[in-house]
Order: sequence, then C-alpha cells, then structure tokens
Amino acid sequence: MHRRSFLSLAAGAASAAAFGQSAPAPLSSSLHPVPSGQDRLEEIHNFGITTIAFKVLTTDTNGELFVIEHANHQKGGPPRHIHPHQDEWFYVLEGEFLAEVGSERRTLHPGDSILAPRNLPHAWAFTGNGPGKLLISFTPAGKMEAFFRRVSKTNAMVTQDAALFHEFDMQLVGPPLAV
Repeated sequence: MHRRSFLSLAAGAASAAAFGQSAPAPLSSSLHPVPSGQDRLEEIHNFGITTIAFKVLTTDTNGELFVIEHANHQKGGPPRHIHPHQDEWFYVLEGEFLAEVGSERRTLHPGDSILAPRNLPHAWAFTGNGPGKLLISFTPAGKMEAFFRRVSKTNAMVTQDAALFHEFDMQLVGPPLAV
C-alpha cells in the first residue's frame, strides 16, 4: 500500500472512530443524475408563472430533503408563509429575485443564497427581466413534495388559501411581495 493511500485511509478511520460513527449506508443502490431544467421523474409541474423540476425526491432521502428547481418566466412569487417544521434554502442560478425573511429584504443575484429558517415568515419574488431560476431545498422534506404535486394540477401560482397551506403543515401569513 502506498504511504499516501494509507495515511488517507488511517485519517478517515480515525475520524469515524473519534465520532463513534461509520459512514452512512446509501439510501439507494443507483444514482439519479437530473440534467438542468429536467425533472427527476420527467414530469411537468407548471404553476402559471413558473415551472418546477423536482431534483431530489423525498423518497431519495428518507424524508430528510426535498430539492426543486424553479424556472420563472414571469415576475412574481408565492404569498408570505411559514414552515413550522422545515428550513427552506434558496440559491439563485439565473436572474434577479427579491427575498423577504422575517423583516429583512434582500435582492439576490446569480450565486447568492439565503436561508429561511423554520417558523420565520418569508416570501420571494422573481423581479428580473428575462428568465429566472432558483434552486430551493426543504429540510426535512415534510409534505412539500405532495404540496407541489397538488398545486401543479391547477397550473396556477400558489393562491392565498389558508386551508391548503394548513393541510401541508404551513401557515399563510400574508400576500405575495409586490413587484
């Protein structure tokens, strides 16, 4: 065995032993690469002003994570809401977005990200000209995948329907951001 390989192996084993953990077993026996703009299951999820592609499904992570790619083709976004059980993270891939988390507002550009921690009111809106694209993750996944599947059947942006939000463990707290 080469010295460098041995040292790498020894360092990894020492780290695992120090934390009393071994490497987690993979959740799936196969990889699921998903190209940009495409959905993990090759489905179409239209929401009027945006199309959503599921990237990491709830079942891929035993409910720990759900990731979507939002491709906006018109300005706007969802109403202000709260996730009592999930943190929501936004990463701008393309375009300009306005994000409001709590009482703070930020304009986000490609490469920027922002976290909306659970129990904090938040909203976002696409404000740019041309296309806009966000990568959004929810952790844990909760009922978010089921929520997006349900709403995409209407082919419209999420409405201000408090009962719908409640059904999927969210709270509606205000209108969308004005753009």
